Amino acid sequence: MMIRRLLLPIVLVLSTLVGIPSAARAADGAVYDPVPTEPETSRLALVLSEYASFPQSVTDPPLVDQRLNRVARINTIMEVPDGSGRRAVPDLNGNLYLVKNGVPHVYLDVAASFQPEFFSGRGLGQGFGYVTFHPDFRRNGLFYTIHTEEAAITAEVPDYRQATVLYHGVITEWKATDPAADTFAGTHREVLRIGFGGQIHGIQEINFNPTAKRGSADYGNLYLAVGDGGQGAGNTDPQNLALPHGKLLRIDPRGTNAPNGKYGIPPSNPFVGQAGKLGEVYAYGFRDPHRFSWDRATGRLYLGHIGEHAVEAIYEVRAGDNFGWSEREGRYVFDKTPTTPCDRLFPLPADDAGYQYPVAEYDHNPAPDWNCTSDVGVAVAGGFVYRGQDVPALRGKYVFGDLVNGWVFYTEADEMRRGHAPATIHRLNLFDDAGVPVRLRDLSSPGAPGDPNRVDLRFGTDAQGELYLLAKANAKVWKVTGTRTFASAPAGTTKVRDTMRPTNWAPVTPSKWKFTGSQVILAEAGVARPGPRRPFEYAVLTAGPVLSSVEIKASVRLDEPVEITNRDVIIVFGYKSDTEFYYAHLSTDNTIYPHNGIFKVNNADRERIDYEWNGRSRGANPAVVDADWHDVKVKHLPATGEIAVYVDGAKDPLMTARDTTFSSGRVGFGSFDNIGRLRDLEVTGTPAS
Repeated sequence: MMIRRLLLPIVLVLSTLVGIPSAARAADGAVYDPVPTEPETSRLALVLSEYASFPQSVTDPPLVDQRLNRVARINTIMEVPDGSGRRAVPDLNGNLYLVKNGVPHVYLDVAASFQPEFFSGRGLGQGFGYVTFHPDFRRNGLFYTIHTEEAAITAEVPDYRQATVLYHGVITEWKATDPAADTFAGTHREVLRIGFGGQIHGIQEINFNPTAKRGSADYGNLYLAVGDGGQGAGNTDPQNLALPHGKLLRIDPRGTNAPNGKYGIPPSNPFVGQAGKLGEVYAYGFRDPHRFSWDRATGRLYLGHIGEHAVEAIYEVRAGDNFGWSEREGRYVFDKTPTTPCDRLFPLPADDAGYQYPVAEYDHNPAPDWNCTSDVGVAVAGGFVYRGQDVPALRGKYVFGDLVNGWVFYTEADEMRRGHAPATIHRLNLFDDAGVPVRLRDLSSPGAPGDPNRVDLRFGTDAQGELYLLAKANAKVWKVTGTRTFASAPAGTTKVRDTMRPTNWAPVTPSKWKFTGSQVILAEAGVARPGPRRPFEYAVLTAGPVLSSVEIKASVRLDEPVEITNRDVIIVFGYKSDTEFYYAHLSTDNTIYPHNGIFKVNNADRERIDYEWNGRSRGANPAVVDADWHDVKVKHLPATGEIAVYVDGAKDPLMTARDTTFSSGRVGFGSFDNIGRLRDLEVTGTPAS
């Protein structure tokens, strides 16, 4: 999976402008920040309980790409539709597991069934890619798999192929002699074989529409998400309706009217009978259609699409749709003939027509020194609209994520509307079942080989619509068992008095400050001081007891022009000494590591600890974008380490973090090298023991 994006020196300037109403453009009209706002952090958090763990598996042949170095390459979980309570989990390295009450066992060794042709040692999706069960499996014993074979080894000829073929994606039908058995015995037959010119973007998912009832036109039809074969930005196959590549296909696996006689083509497919167009095609114009699912309440089909240049997208798919690749990426024109070292995006033309655009989207935001060719490490993991019963707060939310860093997102399903602005994306916090805030990389990294920051997140559901998260990193599955509100515990009832009295403040450099009794004013910019990198100038409130849990409310203002984008003020908390404290950095800029985040100074240079920083180039959306007064609330709960920062009365936090270094301290106000002021300070908490 190669994910590319343009970055020129002008990008940093453009992307840090405050209040951009639309995507930032360079002088040539190209768009370098297609989604200027970042996902919003939600106060809602998911509670995850470990459900199952899978044994180590290895690729065949041995891996070269270290991104394949995982405990096991599990990639979904689904309920077997027979009422048995068994759940199926495929491992790309070859085994199909069935799980009952959280205990997995091997049901079928798919790799062994196709040796020596079976291939899983290259490409992030190569191997035993997916499994799905016929909705009538309990009676007919039928299920279907995807696997890959190396073209140089197999003697089989693809039914459809790209100009050059390196690998085959194969759809197989299996028929279990006894559907209730815990180990497969039966027969199998090949349904469809597609040749691909590259080792990525093959057949990503196959599935049946769970909302189609017996006797309906769509019952028993199999949908196949077929990628573009990784042929690069100039690949026109996704727009070529004579090929299956870059398409969502729909077939009847029990029919026989396909060209190879091994499956049927539903007569209601949009291109049936049209010259030069495959009847199997349901929708087209995809690069890497990675995961798809139906909303069980509305029947709408949503698909997570991994972008090339910049945009990760969720689409609502209907028959006959064209999603534009490689003429479009997201809602932009994709330039396939760039005059720069990198690909470019451009705004849509005024007469644009014929394409469907994302109902939700986010972008890549690579590091400033990105070389335009390496993997940025961003890829959407499509999910599900939650319609279960156990987690009422999730109902009606489409839950998905980023498969690389493990962020979990949601959008409101009723906001994802075709032809409208994309739905707001919210980032969910996570807790383990002991009530400890966690990130998926915290849960998936211990004992995992390879990159500790790469989660390889996937989603699944059971028959009741309950939600599961999977990580290839350590081959674990977690069930979403509830929700919490981040930093919801009360901070305490002790209220610090006389917070604005001038004598109750201890500034680093008194000559730079003014204390009026109603305002605390940093009137002269601070300068760097010896010791670890930390805020240059601040004043600490000395009134009242040292507090453990604390809630800080105040209004703050920048006294500098915000046209200069890196302006800031800070709220200090957990203060123990000049080299031991936390601070919330409230800035007009969110594009570099030191800005607009939650930080810790612990006898070393300040360390960023908030969950919103993407590790490259973006944090939370700018906290302060003008010279007006802004209400700020900071809450710190040392018992759990929860830290939340809110701006202008929002119910959802702008920034969140977990850190347990400092269990108590005082509060303060300041900046790095800017001037500003504070008023209406309220400090409430629990005195430290």
